[in-house]
Amino acid sequence: MNVRDLVYRLYARRVEGRLDHDQVPKHIGVILDGNRRWAKAAGGTAEQGHEAGASKIQELLGWCSETKVEVVTLWMLSTDNLDRPQEQLAPLVAIIENAVRDLAADGRWRVHHVGTLDLLPAHTQTVLKEAEQATIGNQGILVNVAVGYGGRQEIADAVSSLLMDHASKGTTFEELAEIVDVDLISSHLYTRGQPDPDLVIRTSGEQRLSGFMLWQSAHSEYYFCEVFWPAFRKVDFLRALRDYAARHRRYGT
Repeated sequence: MNVRDLVYRLYARRVEGRLDHDQVPKHIGVILDGNRRWAKAAGGTAEQGHEAGASKIQELLGWCSETKVEVVTLWMLSTDNLDRPQEQLAPLVAIIENAVRDLAADGRWRVHHVGTLDLLPAHTQTVLKEAEQATIGNQGILVNVAVGYGGRQEIADAVSSLLMDHASKGTTFEELAEIVDVDLISSHLYTRGQPDPDLVIRTSGEQRLSGFMLWQSAHSEYYFCEVFWPAFRKVDFLRALRDYAARHRRYGT
C-alpha cells in the first residue's frame, strides 16, 4: 500500500466516523454517468469504460449494505440509449446483461427490473426476468435495474396500465376521472410498493436528471459528483450521505 492509498483510507474512515447513521437514506437512486469519458481520458475504448462501470456496481452495493440502505435504483440504460448505432448498443447491452447476471448470482440482492421490457431485445428480457425470479426470496438490498428506462415513458406506461386495469373492470371514464389521484397513478409505476428515493446521485459532473425517476424524485435530495462513474470511490459515496444528512427536508412546508 502506497502513501496515497493510506491517506485515502484514513480520510474515508474519518468521513464514515462522522456520518450520522440515523440520517441515512433508505432509497438511493444512482445515475451511472461518465463511463465513456472515463475510458477516453484513460486512453481506452467505450466498451472498456462500460466494463469498468459495471464492475463498480458490486462495490457500491457493498457500501450501501454497510450503511443500511434498503433500496438502490441503478440507471443502466435509458430509452434514449436505445437509439444508438447497433455497433455501440450491442456491446453495451451485453455488458449490462452480464452485470445483471452477476447481481443475481451474488446471492445477497433482490433484483427488480424497472423499464419497458418490450423495447429491449428478447434475450435481454429473458436475462432480466430470470434474475428477478432467481432473487425473489433474497433478504438483502432491493436493487432496481433501470434498463430501457425513461421517466416520461414510465408515467405514460403507468397511465396506460391504469386505464387498461379500469377498463377491464367496466369503470366509465366519468367514474375514473373522479377517483384518479397521485396514489392511484403511483400504484401503476414500475416502483409501485417501494419508497420514493430519498437521495439521487449523479456522477460525472452533469447537473440534470435527464428524465430519471421524474415522478418519484419530486421530494428527493440531489447530489452531483464530479468524478466519472468508474472512478467513484467509497469516500465519494460517504460524502454524498454526509451531505444528505446535513440537509433539512421540509417537503414543501
